[in-house]
Amino acid sequence: MTATVPWAGRADHHCFGCSAANPVGLALEFTDHGDSLSTEFKLDKHYESYPGVVHGGILAVICDETMGNLVVMRLGVPAVTTSMRTRYVGVVRVGALHRCVARAEFGDGLVRTSAEVLDPDGVVLGTATATYRPRSDV
Repeated sequence: MTATVPWAGRADHHCFGCSAANPVGLALEFTDHGDSLSTEFKLDKHYESYPGVVHGGILAVICDETMGNLVVMRLGVPAVTTSMRTRYVGVVRVGALHRCVARAEFGDGLVRTSAEVLDPDGVVLGTATATYRPRSDV
């Protein structure tokens, strides 16, 4: 099932990661799987580091967006990233279809999340873990 953040469609929604209204953004779209949230992406050379390789910072953004939006969609309020760790274990190629899948553990006011970046065969190319603090004042 397609999933959207609560403020999608607002005139002031220009998120680099998930707003279609941001002309230089990623315009990620998410699918809700019940216990996880995912997004598929295929990036062009505007997002590369070495020739043909997606920049690791962009992959961190995709993981952060997927994990953070999972928290937002479950709790209905914004959540800020308090810490994040990213691990790169393979090469994400420009022009190839990839997927990011996030999961979350809700608990003591902080939400702990994890994400994997997968190639079309399901091989893990990167992972991330993060902690989010839900905020009703943002």
